[in-house]
Amino acid sequence: MNPTHIEHIGIAVTSLEESIPFFEQLLGTKCYNIEEVVDQKVKTAFFKIGQTKIELLEPTSPESTIASFIEKNNGKGGMHHIAFAVENIEGQLAEAEAAGIRLIDKAPRGGAEGLSIAFLHPKSTCGVLTELCEDKNK
Repeated sequence: MNPTHIEHIGIAVTSLEESIPFFEQLLGTKCYNIEEVVDQKVKTAFFKIGQTKIELLEPTSPESTIASFIEKNNGKGGMHHIAFAVENIEGQLAEAEAAGIRLIDKAPRGGAEGLSIAFLHPKSTCGVLTELCEDKNK
């Protein structure tokens, strides 16, 4: 794989309302986008630090993967995933699968900010949930 940069770091939180002010103070910048991704049952908030974004993820349903992650972490959030920007996400997924990396998503799907996204299974990525992102609008 050939990522161009870290697209974002995903952090699970129990409440965007409570977390946004903390991260605004910590990072010295304002949240620039809040968006709900209905099919993933999550509400996101973004901060930009240089070329990299911080994505806060709040579950909108007890059935969301973020809600499960928080539950497994004793009701607390935390670092959820790292996302890499790539070109030709379909080709990158094929290359990863050919290299024996277990895919969560065999094909890209829609993500926040209009990105095409796909996840690699942490059992194949040294325990780190890894997301590939492509901005098809560029």
